[in-house]
Amino acid sequence: MKRKILIVLGILILAQGYNLFANSYDEEVDIKKRSEARQNENYERAVFAGGCFWCMQPPFDYLDGVITTTAGYTGGPEKEPTYKEVSYGKTGHTESIEVIYDPQKITYDKLLSVFWMSFDPTDAGGQFYDRGQQYRPGIFYLNNSQKEAALASKEKLDKSGRFDKPIVVEVTQAGEFWDAEEYHQMYYLKKPTHYKSYRIGSGRDKFIDKYWRSQAKN
Repeated sequence: MKRKILIVLGILILAQGYNLFANSYDEEVDIKKRSEARQNENYERAVFAGGCFWCMQPPFDYLDGVITTTAGYTGGPEKEPTYKEVSYGKTGHTESIEVIYDPQKITYDKLLSVFWMSFDPTDAGGQFYDRGQQYRPGIFYLNNSQKEAALASKEKLDKSGRFDKPIVVEVTQAGEFWDAEEYHQMYYLKKPTHYKSYRIGSGRDKFIDKYWRSQAKN
């Protein structure tokens, strides 16, 4: 019983941190910012998948040089997919995020390094709680430069010995990216308590701590 109480308290404390950001979150401002960022010719795009897209936005959102992130769907042929269709595995799409960034402030290689530390790159069958090809991890490159960088970073991680299983993340050419429904955007700010309880309960944070934070301390 004590352990359960401590877990609940931990979730509430961690969620409070997201609540601080949530208090200043404005959905209309965020929508406008995403639209303007996509029209800015000085910015570049990157598309990644690492399981639940709720969990993939935060690692990038506070990086200097990242302008916006958008949760969405890509990788399949279907037009205008819905969350229900994708999450039930009725499409060829996977939950993904689009990152729009200023290449004068942050590099694609830096985005890749953050990407690898955000999920389990040895699991091709989904991520943590979420199983199925709709939650498969992937890098969707938009040009040859991104392709080469992605393949090189994957090979480097594979040879590093950090994991005792091979890196199975797909590196494929990007297709059309479809925005997810608005209630999914910046979910960690809109529903911080539920988001954090999901994230901890799924085992994502425990995995990241084991393979990245704890190893960094050694």
